[in-house]
Amino acid sequence: MPPRRLVYPALAALAATLALAQPAAAHPHVWVTTKTDIAFDSAGRVSALRHAWTFDEGYTSFLVQGLDANGDGAYSSEELAELAELNATSLADFEYFTYLKADGAGQIFAPPVDYRLTHDGAHATLHFTLPLETPAEAEAALVLEVYDPTFFVSFRMDESDDAVALAGGPEGCAIDVARATEVRLDQFQNLSEAFFEAMTAPDTLGVEIVNRALVACP
Repeated sequence: MPPRRLVYPALAALAATLALAQPAAAHPHVWVTTKTDIAFDSAGRVSALRHAWTFDEGYTSFLVQGLDANGDGAYSSEELAELAELNATSLADFEYFTYLKADGAGQIFAPPVDYRLTHDGAHATLHFTLPLETPAEAEAALVLEVYDPTFFVSFRMDESDDAVALAGGPEGCAIDVARATEVRLDQFQNLSEAFFEAMTAPDTLGVEIVNRALVACP
């Protein structure tokens, strides 16, 4: 397997290494825009999270090198299937950068399912579903957070109104979304690694790294 196919797990592993060395990595190396559907089962319970993570253009280019098997200049989900599996399953060691509480109790995820990668010509998007090991009651107050505590990967919820949506949920639910600070590549490209190593946490840069959605259903 070419080393480039291990790029995302390698980034995640490096993020974990950095976390051991200091409270947080000083600046991001990968940018991810997220959308999440909170799925309900037939009994009306919260049963899964359906993520769609879109990677920045530079990282996408590196990620898909050599994977255009038929040479048509495009990347099909079939060509990216092995990479999708590797990415989705490797995230388990990092809690999928996803944290869900129901009435204050942390929820545990089963292994991801329905994972696939799509490519729109500029950006790759990883789609995967995280089932809850034990579904949560719809009436529970939900808090969903998506972030990398090391700040090696900058996650930010999509700007659209459906950045967090309910799939099959009851009527009358309210969703309140608080996005992480928008962090652009050009904010950092002229600064050295030594500069950032002197920082102790993203807070030093005035950055909020956590994306948070609060869900309340009647």
